[in-house]
Amino acid sequence: MALPIIRSTPFDPTHQDPAHSDPLRINAPLVAKWLVSFLEDEMIRRRNIRKAVLGLSGGVDSAVVAYLAARAFGPENVSAFRMPYKTSSADSIAHANLVVDDLGINVRTLEITKMVDGYIEAHEPEISPSRLGNVCARCRMISIFDQSAKVGALPLGTGNKSERLFGYYTWHADDSPPINPIGDLFKTQVWQLAHEIGVPKEIIEKPASADLIKGQTDESDFGITYEKADRILHYLIQGYTKEKLIDLGFPEADVHLVFRRVDGTHWKRRLPTVAMLSSTAIGEYYLRPVDY
Repeated sequence: MALPIIRSTPFDPTHQDPAHSDPLRINAPLVAKWLVSFLEDEMIRRRNIRKAVLGLSGGVDSAVVAYLAARAFGPENVSAFRMPYKTSSADSIAHANLVVDDLGINVRTLEITKMVDGYIEAHEPEISPSRLGNVCARCRMISIFDQSAKVGALPLGTGNKSERLFGYYTWHADDSPPINPIGDLFKTQVWQLAHEIGVPKEIIEKPASADLIKGQTDESDFGITYEKADRILHYLIQGYTKEKLIDLGFPEADVHLVFRRVDGTHWKRRLPTVAMLSSTAIGEYYLRPVDY
């Protein structure tokens, strides 16, 4: 199924105001209903799998996915995993617990500190914060996939469209789960959906953060707010040029920043590139993609 354009109010395409978020408004009740149907269709009908697992970080994205999954499969069939590292914020665990308590889903804490530090202390004691974050993300995904095999479930992805376009995730980690219900929603749209489906306000209103360094936030890493970035991304993916967006009144520095982020991370949104030596290269041959 393809996501329809679901808006709360009619959108006037001639009204392209850089200070206005109307193009990003969604009909949140309808989107929630549609995404629950999407999960049921992809998991139950197509794969005959009725159980889901996900990493529950305490952030709004994973919380929204947990609420959607509980509606689609029943809380007894959803397993959430809290996977803190030793530097993780205590608030992350507390906020994850709010979701678990509200939904009644299964939960388990898998402390990844020894898993991560076993590699770092033995081989990379001078590791940079960004590399450490990648190691943590990949250790979490190892755990999620192993737990999915244990309980006979599929992992659900929790990355939103803004993060995916900015490449703000760890390759073959956050993006690995085979099904992602919110991957076509910008961050600001995820917040709208979160209000609709009952995600606790403490989670919705806190600054988005990868929780790798104390005080770090997504927006401080980006150099732009999600609200401003999403407005530009909305037009960028429709083919608007930098020059056109600047002419419309979007700040030039913001436009260049967003385009630079998207242009510099195309490789992260692609499957591995295979050297094609025949007309039966799996998924590569442009006339007849092969999938065995």
